[in-house]
Amino acid sequence: RPWWSLKVDAIADHSGLSGSLAVGTKSGYKFFSLSSVDKLEQIYECTDTEDVCIVERLFSSSLVAIVSLKAPRKLKVCHFKKGTEICNYSYSNTILAVKLNRQRLIVCLEESLYIHNIRDMKVLHTIRETPPNPSGLCALSISNDNCYLAYPGSATIGEVQVFDTVNLRAANMIPAHDSPLAAVVFDASGTKLATASEKGTVIRVFSIPEGQKLFEFRRGVKRCVSICSLAFSMEGLYLSASSNTETVHIFKLETQKEKPTEEPTTWGGYLGKVLMASTTYLPSQVTEMFTQGRAFATVRLPFSGHKNICALALIQKIPRLLVAAADGYLYLYNLDPQEGGECTLMKQHRLDGSAEPPNEILEQGSHDRPLTAQTYNTTSQNTFFFTMMAYQGTVGAGVYIYIT
Repeated sequence: RPWWSLKVDAIADHSGLSGSLAVGTKSGYKFFSLSSVDKLEQIYECTDTEDVCIVERLFSSSLVAIVSLKAPRKLKVCHFKKGTEICNYSYSNTILAVKLNRQRLIVCLEESLYIHNIRDMKVLHTIRETPPNPSGLCALSISNDNCYLAYPGSATIGEVQVFDTVNLRAANMIPAHDSPLAAVVFDASGTKLATASEKGTVIRVFSIPEGQKLFEFRRGVKRCVSICSLAFSMEGLYLSASSNTETVHIFKLETQKEKPTEEPTTWGGYLGKVLMASTTYLPSQVTEMFTQGRAFATVRLPFSGHKNICALALIQKIPRLLVAAADGYLYLYNLDPQEGGECTLMKQHRLDGSAEPPNEILEQGSHDRPLTAQTYNTTSQNTFFFTMMAYQGTVGAGVYIYIT
């Protein structure tokens, strides 16, 4: 079965932000241009490494880190434009995730993390005996000024360990959730960290390195879900959260201004005032529901149950939400930065870059709500490994998702 690796980058140029897409397959990996919503233009293909399950490119440079299923404990660092291998390292266990920025390269194993100097690839530090982390959950800030690493501090509760990868010391431990962590991601500046737990109902944003809770958003109330990914927009104003449901939530990180107190003139107004006043006497869990933020915008995916990963980026100077899913497609939606609301599906592309098969629209499946987009027949037996990033100039942010 083919394996895939996906990486979406937003790269600054004179015309705004363009994008790139990396796809790892059974025969190697490819890079595609995402400068246009309407097409995927292949810009590079490598066919000398089989079963690529991780491919991480250093921003828009020619440096790429690769892991193959044929040798899951071996990391290869290559200059893909020259077609040369710079170095390779072998580890004691399977490599679950690789993160890199302009200073550090992080290799995540189930119970250890290796911190390399990106300039000479020497191992600077090893974090051993970490809590079991079978999904390879971790995040690396891409900021040179705030070069932090985040990883689970516990396998039973949602503690986040924050590590300073420049000074090589622990920076903080954040008690983020009661349940184990499911997703973590830094913003582009490295000063904010978003987290979600396995319960999946609440998304929290903390200041880094202080660990102060800045925002708390409620993704849902009715059901617990599996959070697939979190992603900040480049300026840090928006945060997207995708899950195993058909809805992607986009939250706006802005502090609500206090309005002058006005006497209500309707029964609804009186009821709202009574409810807010009663929060002083209600249990803390109930009080939190009144104060948590709600989604600024939403996306209705044409599927549910598929693992996926999302990113926020500017393409052709318009804010877009990108969703890559295990159904084999990359979906691109428009985001209205002023009004929010439901985002519009603009285009979907096959992740292998091939042309869209005509007249293969499937009937709408059983979902919680009616869908607003069409779905297409895909090879459901495929297994995917996705990485998506969004960055501008010399900074970026990304997450890993292991998909089976």
